[in-house]
Amino acid sequence: MSALSLRLPNSVHRHVKEFAQKEGVSINQFIASAVAEKVSALATEDYLNARSEQADKNAFDAILQNVCDRPPLSGDEF
Repeated sequence: MSALSLRLPNSVHRHVKEFAQKEGVSINQFIASAVAEKVSALATEDYLNARSEQADKNAFDAILQNVCDRPPLSGDEF
């Protein structure tokens, strides 16, 4: 594990402290978890973008042509 010095605006630090206390974790644990969530989200976005570049749009359109044309189920309307 490595150490990192982090400067936060006072207002952000205050919110982090409040939420960490509310969650019952240390400020360090709270920030580490928040950073891990962000890294995971960015990695997922990169993965999905890479996968979408491999997509065969013609095959996708062909599959959609096989979908029945019927009204949406109750609750699924626009």
